[in-house]
Amino acid sequence: MTQPANKQKIFSLLAAVIGLVLLLIFMEGGFNDKIAPGQRQSQSGPDLVGYTTALVEQKQLDDILAWPGTVHSRTVANIAPKMTARIIEIKVNAGDKVKKGDLIAKLDERDIHAQVNAAQAGLAGAMAQAERAKADEQRIKSLYSKEAATRQNYDVVVAAAKQAQAAANQAASAASEIKTHLDDTSLRAPFDGIVSKRHQEPGDMGLPGVPVITMQTTQGLRLEAPVPANCASRYQTGMSVNVRIDTLGQKLTGQIDEITPEIDPQTRTQLIKITLPATDGLQPGQYGWLEQACSQHEALLIPASAVQHIGQLEVVKVLVEGKPVMRHVRTGKTYADQVEVLSGLHAGETVLISTGEVK
Repeated sequence: MTQPANKQKIFSLLAAVIGLVLLLIFMEGGFNDKIAPGQRQSQSGPDLVGYTTALVEQKQLDDILAWPGTVHSRTVANIAPKMTARIIEIKVNAGDKVKKGDLIAKLDERDIHAQVNAAQAGLAGAMAQAERAKADEQRIKSLYSKEAATRQNYDVVVAAAKQAQAAANQAASAASEIKTHLDDTSLRAPFDGIVSKRHQEPGDMGLPGVPVITMQTTQGLRLEAPVPANCASRYQTGMSVNVRIDTLGQKLTGQIDEITPEIDPQTRTQLIKITLPATDGLQPGQYGWLEQACSQHEALLIPASAVQHIGQLEVVKVLVEGKPVMRHVRTGKTYADQVEVLSGLHAGETVLISTGEVK
């Protein structure tokens, strides 16, 4: 049972190979009158009814390249404590949207409460001393007016009263300042935006100037892309360029806002920043592509509808001495309704395009 099955598979394989060879011979014109290699005279003869013609055009085409970049915001804020205190809670994570005034993180405020209580006690003592000094001042004024006290005693009591009042004022100012530190234990969002990075975790020690999170606005977004210096030289600020955002499946038209003059010595690139239009779903951190024509090449173009597909073969009908001849071609990129021909045709030749009409 095994041998007949194997023979059947071998016969099927041979038949497929023979069929492919015959198809190639047929396409090469092996069964027709003698013509140039690689061409086959159409069986319809000179009858061109049902076809239109188009010339093979030679044009200069841009070589479009795409440089990867990242969407960034113009406004970036690092949210950091103003004091040294342990972080007891962080309310947000990377990617969260926040509103202005929303609580971002909470610092340990026990030390601040202790300082507030101490300051309040100091203020109470200073105010008590100022009141006693004020009363002494009133008594010495009365005695001095009756000539029952010397000028020297009067001056000493008045000076003491002023000094006590100054100390009370200073204590009040210190107590007020310490109270404001209680507000500093709550880190809040300075504007509407999105959290781009979380730097610390609850339990870490918060330090002045060391960010807990970084946030950005969702307005005024830019694509920042490093571009090879030889291509970056083709750009100018204010120039309109094409940007592709794969996450959104959209192509946007942006405007070059900034070109950094420095060339990165490691990558030999310059950073180009492109202002993006307001677009639904566009957010900082998304991946994008800056599309650019960095060079040009000569190409042969024909209408894409002139190409026929026979299996994996690509063929066109070419008008040779008034007769349609089938010719193998190899195509490249498509540009709108035209396709680039890499081999099989020459500039100025005429190709036939079927109109779909019955002959």
